[in-house]
Amino acid sequence: MLSIVVVNYKNAPLLRLCLKSLQRVISDSFSHEIIVVDVATDADTTFVATEEFSNIHYLPFKENIGYTKGVNHGLKAAKGDAMFIMNTDIIPLPESLEKLYVYIKKHPETGLLGPQLLNMDGSNQQSCFRFYTPFTIVYRRTFLGKLPFVKNILNRFLLKDKDLTQILPVDWLMGSALMVSRKAIETVGYMDEHFYLYMSDVDWPRHFWENGYQVVFFPESKMYHYHRRESHGALDALDAIFNRRTQQHIIDAIRYFYKNGIRPYTHP
Repeated sequence: MLSIVVVNYKNAPLLRLCLKSLQRVISDSFSHEIIVVDVATDADTTFVATEEFSNIHYLPFKENIGYTKGVNHGLKAAKGDAMFIMNTDIIPLPESLEKLYVYIKKHPETGLLGPQLLNMDGSNQQSCFRFYTPFTIVYRRTFLGKLPFVKNILNRFLLKDKDLTQILPVDWLMGSALMVSRKAIETVGYMDEHFYLYMSDVDWPRHFWENGYQVVFFPESKMYHYHRRESHGALDALDAIFNRRTQQHIIDAIRYFYKNGIRPYTHP
């Protein structure tokens, strides 16, 4: 059975759309459960989860516990032998979940698996990457990213040297849509809750690689993602002062490099 863990934050319309899309694309014969982790719940999201979709497992939290703790609560409540973690801004295409599940069951060496994400216009969205260095973050958030030699560094970070139409082992996958096997979690453990909102989806894959599991990009499964990059504004370095999401991203990045060092991990 597949457990689908949906993490919601104060967005009843998006939660409704997400749950309707799951109802529409998942076959009745496909064994699954849906768990909604409602971070900083309010009356609107509670109504959607309990009145409109009464067949789901609902985990509400009054205080904003953050993305990482929300995911972990959902994983710990899950009963499936594989779990699919998704944000409410993910809209799966038909058979996309089934394809991921079949692959991870047939390939026990794979601990984490991610689909090809699509922009709302159908174009490909970047969802797999090489590991960060501190300079990578600086380059992506400032004017320095426009320098010619820096563009080469960022292209490598974005796996421009790889064929992303093929199934591919990668360093890490965007946390908006991830499938994980229960067996792998039993070995690797849950996400590190020292990361509040960001970088847990970068840190976690390191531990999968370190424990002998692969992290795999699987473009045969496709899903739409309404991605807004709320931590990145128009003020570049000044975002650190004015954008709370940027501030949290920087805090979590500092925690990541303090824990793992500044040199990127190289997996087998």
